[in-house]
Order: sequence, then C-alpha cells, then structure tokens
Amino acid sequence: MSFVKCARCIGYKLLILALLSIVANILLYFPNGETRFASEHHLGKYVECLHGILGGGFLVLIPAAVFIGLHNDNCCGCFGHEDRGKSCVMLSSVLAAFVGILGSGYCIIISALGLSHGPYCFTHLERNWIYPFTEYLFEYKKWADCLEPQNIVQWNVTLFSILLVLGGIEFILCFIQIINAILGGLCGLCCSHEEVSH
Repeated sequence: MSFVKCARCIGYKLLILALLSIVANILLYFPNGETRFASEHHLGKYVECLHGILGGGFLVLIPAAVFIGLHNDNCCGCFGHEDRGKSCVMLSSVLAAFVGILGSGYCIIISALGLSHGPYCFTHLERNWIYPFTEYLFEYKKWADCLEPQNIVQWNVTLFSILLVLGGIEFILCFIQIINAILGGLCGLCCSHEEVSH
C-alpha cells in the first residue's frame, strides 16, 4: 500500500470516529433523552467542555479531510522544486495530524476527568445537586443515591468511556499518519534524487 493510500484510509477512519465522537458528546447533553437537565444547567462541568464535539469531532475532521484529499497525482512541486511534490504533500499532512492529536488528546483528557469526577446529580442524601462520586465512582451500590437524572451514572460512565476510547483510537491513527507521512516524505525525496541522477 502506498503512503498516500494509507493516509486516505486513515482519513476515512478518522471521519467515522469524529462523527461518532460528536454524536456521543451530544448524547451526554440529554440524559435519558430529556432536554430539561441541559436547559436547567444540571449537567456536569466536564459534559459542557465539548470535548467530543470540538476535540474528538471538529479538530479530527480537519486531518480526516486533509488525508482523504491526498492523491498520488496532486504533486505539483514544492518551493520551486517540481520533483519534490509528493514529499511536500505527505509532510504537510504532518501538520494536519498534529491538529488531530491535539483534538483527540483534549477528548481523552476531558473524558478521563469526567469519569474520575463522576456525574452531577440530585441525591436523596443531600437533597441537592452535587457530585457525589468524586472519589468512589465504581461503588455500584451507591449509584442509586442519584435520583435525577435517572440512571445518570450509567449514562455518563458509558458515554465518557466511549469518548475515551474514540479519542484514544483517533490519537493512535494520527500518530500513525505522522510516521507514514515522514516515511512517505523521505521516500519521496529519495526517489526524486534517484530520478534526477538517472
């Protein structure tokens, strides 16, 4: 598989992952499909960070579009050297991959913080909206302490976990593309030097 085909394959995978991240983040805003918690500002602080929409979503769509747009024949030269088009195209995709790494990294960090901090919910013990699981989220017996939104612990744990995994895969794919682009750029330079010498 050529370096450009590999980049395009990564681009299509990133496109799907970015769209899934956006959907997962939107679902976090509507526990159990209800809108009233968002309108009443009863969502956790990490839900409102838009990590799946901005980080794992739009910032990953940028490299996805760049990688999908790469073609073997769009090598028109680089800095006045027509023989170095392929290497410059591949090396310019490194910049797009770094944008993807920033976005997916943001998604990973906020998802991990959201999981560790736990959901914001109305509890029967405090009779108030609090973060009851800042230290003991995985004590399953205490999950029933959250009265509203119903099943919010399962909702948050599931969606933050999905976003964490999606962000991790996006990060790995962008890192692979950096290696692919560097190798493709170096091979493009080597091939162009061989062609010039012949």
